[in-house]
Amino acid sequence: MPTPSFERAKWSIAALFCFLGFQYGTWVSRLPALKTRLGLGAGEVGLLLMVCGAGAAASFPLVALLMRRLGSRRLSLASALCLVAVLAALSAAPNYPLALLAVCADGVAVGCLNVAMNAQGAALEKAHDRTAMSQLHATFSAGLLTAALLTSGVTSLTGSVPAHFTVAGALLLFLLAGARSGLLTDTEPVTPGGPKRSRRPALPSWTTLLLGCAMVFGTITEGAMNDWSTLYLKDVVKASASVAPLGIAVVSVMMLLARLRADRWRGRWGDGRVVRAGSAVAAAGLALALLTGGLVPTLLGFACVGLGAAAVTPCVYVAAAGHGSDALALVAAMGTTGLLAGPALIGFVAGSTSLTVGMATVAASALIVTLTAFRIPWPERRTPAPAAEPRPSSSSNSAPVRTPAGSEPPGAAS
Repeated sequence: MPTPSFERAKWSIAALFCFLGFQYGTWVSRLPALKTRLGLGAGEVGLLLMVCGAGAAASFPLVALLMRRLGSRRLSLASALCLVAVLAALSAAPNYPLALLAVCADGVAVGCLNVAMNAQGAALEKAHDRTAMSQLHATFSAGLLTAALLTSGVTSLTGSVPAHFTVAGALLLFLLAGARSGLLTDTEPVTPGGPKRSRRPALPSWTTLLLGCAMVFGTITEGAMNDWSTLYLKDVVKASASVAPLGIAVVSVMMLLARLRADRWRGRWGDGRVVRAGSAVAAAGLALALLTGGLVPTLLGFACVGLGAAAVTPCVYVAAAGHGSDALALVAAMGTTGLLAGPALIGFVAGSTSLTVGMATVAASALIVTLTAFRIPWPERRTPAPAAEPRPSSSSNSAPVRTPAGSEPPGAAS
């Protein structure tokens, strides 16, 4: 099978990121309808979301095993098909226990696809020595936005969840079909006459633990802003009900715009500098906003968080993939844990002290990312991908592409 060009592979992998954002945004946007149909209370809806996140966080052993046995390409396709099936199961679930089972399966499949598609993105950068991961993560946000728009359009015509999920499933299958031919093929490095490589996962290295730490506190920063910014504007800044949601909008828009540009920053300054500077901007901007007070300073501080945190997780994924699929799976699971634990941690701190102190914990999380990033050996600087890709030369397709399908780094220095 010929190696796809950089542009072809990039758009195929981007389709996977868009797929995941679209699938998640589709069923979450119909939670009110599912709540009414199944007769759920607020606590039961919260448990539904928690079970999904717990399934993703607990999927690490399975993901590590499947990455070694299937490779990132086949695992991407298999887990994506499972996510389409989950939509169908959730739309037809007759009771709450079966709905819990469906969203738990969704969490496990999300964990698998998250690791596999990031492995594909890291392999793309390594094979062509060009940056692309931040743009790939931006397409996840685009998938979420598209799902919201589709939900709005479908619900204006019909309130039927099965009809909505049927349309969404068809679009997901279309995305997957378009992505299939351009995904990178996993190849294992073979040493003639050498011993067979063990398929048992090795203990995580110190670098992997540092990357996991950066991922945990980076996702705490992202997740907490999404969950607490509106409440902070309403209760502390005393913004009106129509202005308070602007907190999430400012963070989301700045993060999307920054991710579209972050690959150029990575190519110019390197991943390490981008992570250190970005997380420092997020920490300092939010801290100054909390100290200053007022609507405009607060929104500017939130914008700093979106700008600074945008490239953290893409860079950490690339670095983790360089240490093998086991390291990538562990770091991804730690990131999911950060997303789950972050909002709860801020809520605990806010309940014990004040919401301002809780938001200060978010700034402290970003600062921890900065300090951790100084200890991480980051990949070498790569050329940023231009907006319009040139046609690849024939020599670019002559070498096989290696994705990190095993526990050893594929040719990368540890």
